[in-house]
Amino acid sequence: MFATTVAGSLPKPSWLADPEKLWAPWRLSGAELEAGKRDATLLAIKLQEDAGIDIVSDGEQARQHFVHGFLERVDGIDFAHKVEMGIRDNRYKAMVPTVTSELRLKGRVHDMEAKVARAHTNRKLKFTLPGPMTIVDTIADRHYGDRTKMAFAFADLLNTEARALERDGVDVIQFDEPAFNVYMSEVGTWGIEALHRASTGLKCTTAVHICYGYGIKANVDWKQSLGREWRQYEEIFPALAASRIHQVSLECRNSKVPMELMTLLKGKDVLVGVIDVATDTVETPEDVAATIEAVMKFVPKERILPCTNCGMAPMRREIATAKLEALGLGAELARRRFG
Repeated sequence: MFATTVAGSLPKPSWLADPEKLWAPWRLSGAELEAGKRDATLLAIKLQEDAGIDIVSDGEQARQHFVHGFLERVDGIDFAHKVEMGIRDNRYKAMVPTVTSELRLKGRVHDMEAKVARAHTNRKLKFTLPGPMTIVDTIADRHYGDRTKMAFAFADLLNTEARALERDGVDVIQFDEPAFNVYMSEVGTWGIEALHRASTGLKCTTAVHICYGYGIKANVDWKQSLGREWRQYEEIFPALAASRIHQVSLECRNSKVPMELMTLLKGKDVLVGVIDVATDTVETPEDVAATIEAVMKFVPKERILPCTNCGMAPMRREIATAKLEALGLGAELARRRFG
């Protein structure tokens, strides 16, 4: 009960990439970079195991960015001439590559880190992929001319890689869709169907992660503009409850999301964010257990999986480590109290 996991990314070691940054530049190159990615993946697994995390992740150690780490292995994308584009409805701007022709995978995308992780842990292994809607919101288009058409093209590529990850021994495949909290009206019209396309044929557990973003200034400022209650989930959860996706990962700790909205996810496992990634204040095990107890009023306890609110990539490494330890200890405390 209360099996713990993480939303996805963990901070990279300072010898691999610049610390405390999104899109952090690599500090290695060539064969040394590939070896460094492998070593960092092993460290991420060990870090989670030591903290008592039950369903571990590769920590996205081999990716510079959770979306572009996938895009780098796709033909039909021009990385040489990036353009500035507003992301998440112009919440912030980024330099992004452009789709210039029909999309095709160059080959496997994440086989190295999946196989390394699988070979070095006996725990359940989760692997994250960017969702189709979030991809099309994070790349420029000069070919398809239609957001939905391009999203389904990416969904087909994601499905190819997801099936291969399942063959690698991955137990949970999670699609990250922060864009679902921005383009709510599109979730029901095509967003979930694109997820279904991406997960077609999978026999492993499937999840979707929908949060309010990393703990960076642009996201923190956006949250402050959302008022006393954040009700984006209210619009999309009913459609997700009716979907074929097994689990929904959401933000909870220190958020203004009304907890009763979780009742809209009836029948789904809920990965509840009990760790706030937007503050350096480290939760205590009591804090974690208290959040779990509060969620139990709205979600059956056997369906609660304590998690982080979002990825931890831009955090200080020692803070992230302490928060993971609090997550593991807090879930154990909750098991003793409520199990």
